[in-house]
Amino acid sequence: MKILHYIPSIDRTSGGVSAYMQLLTSELGKLVELHVVTHKERNPLELKNCRIHFIEKNNNPFSFKGKKKFMYLLNEIRPDVFHANCCWLPMSARTAIWAKNAGFHVVYTPHGMLEPWIMKRHYWTKKVPALLLFQKRGIQIANVIHATAESEKRNLMQLKWNRSIEVIPNCVEVNKIIMKESWTKRKNILFLSRIHIKKGINFLIEATANLKTELQGYTINIAGEGEESYINDLKQLASELGVADLIHFIGGIYGDEKWELFRKADLFVLPTHSENFGIVVAEALACGTPVITTQGTPWQELENYHCGWWTEIGTEATTKALKEFLSLSEQDIEQMGENGRRLVEEKYSSQKMATDMVELYKKLIFSTNSPNV
Repeated sequence: MKILHYIPSIDRTSGGVSAYMQLLTSELGKLVELHVVTHKERNPLELKNCRIHFIEKNNNPFSFKGKKKFMYLLNEIRPDVFHANCCWLPMSARTAIWAKNAGFHVVYTPHGMLEPWIMKRHYWTKKVPALLLFQKRGIQIANVIHATAESEKRNLMQLKWNRSIEVIPNCVEVNKIIMKESWTKRKNILFLSRIHIKKGINFLIEATANLKTELQGYTINIAGEGEESYINDLKQLASELGVADLIHFIGGIYGDEKWELFRKADLFVLPTHSENFGIVVAEALACGTPVITTQGTPWQELENYHCGWWTEIGTEATTKALKEFLSLSEQDIEQMGENGRRLVEEKYSSQKMATDMVELYKKLIFSTNSPNV
């Protein structure tokens, strides 16, 4: 079986989607002949077990530049399935449309980029023009839409653009992630993700201010890359609230240093407005670190497995969860850490995701009934 994926970026700064592709190719490439088409980047992640093809980047919504090179690759590889990733950049939708028009099976993964909170941002100035020019059509023509959580599937169904939606969760290489050996409190709290307004970092800063006395002696590390102007806004907020001495912006952290950060943290916090999955949550849990995240993510299992807090979005809810965490003993935290590791091992291994993806491709290829809308 030959599979061709398109992804707009595999740069390490591009967030969870590029990390997803890195995890997926590692295992999926062992099961199929896997190709990835993307664009050259300054700091690309290493993708294993696949062949990478580069085409010229084209973010002009009125230009079809790049189509010739893409169509050449498509007809040279002749994949059994073409799989497009991401939304709002023209090439994601257009490669799906071009492949479908050429007679290929198409799977499309929006990666949470059609979630309600995302759709509402810049709706009239950015989203509507993109929908009219390419994005809505890209979703409509796909044979199958791949969602990473049941909550994302429900939101996609409400759009009524395509009713053929399959859920396969994201994953981590849990067998390669070393779990922490000690839950002795280090007074260290971690946020690690892309620095973006969507992530709700201001809620964590404001919650820290609400618990300023209780958190004395703690370090709240904010790890990640983002626009300098927004990072400066967050630093200013921390200063105005009198917690600049507790909040540390440490930049992008990768590789072994990232895993060490997860293991050294007593708690991981992702107070986000919206995530289709939130791979950093799974990574923290795999390291044995309890998590606070929001109902903007699909991580209700944090409560079911007793390994974290799944809160409403906002400062008040984040404050309440942090206060509950601070009241726990080290034995309580250790039990939560072990529960979190078990959750990831049971449900979110990279091997399971790759196997499920192959089954999805087989189902599409051998189906006699077209699942199109």
